[in-house]
Amino acid sequence: MTVIKRFVAGAVCPRCGEMDTIRIYRNEIREYRECVKCDYVNGQNIDGSPDEAELETRVNKKPDPAPTSKPLMFVPNPALKKKDSK
Repeated sequence: MTVIKRFVAGAVCPRCGEMDTIRIYRNEIREYRECVKCDYVNGQNIDGSPDEAELETRVNKKPDPAPTSKPLMFVPNPALKKKDSK
């Protein structure tokens, strides 16, 4: 099978910012775009399904369940209050 690569008129490369350097091609399951100036390549599935699971980061991580320990409650020492008021 011969791959046909077509240029996209007016497309700007997201990496180098050059116009009219992006070409697009596809195989049976994926569609690719690449820049002929800076060798930028990006692909996506034709059917729109995600490529793979997203990497876990601190931004998209699920919050921890309720904490198992209770917070400490500090109460003033009544003996110190009596000494300070004299």
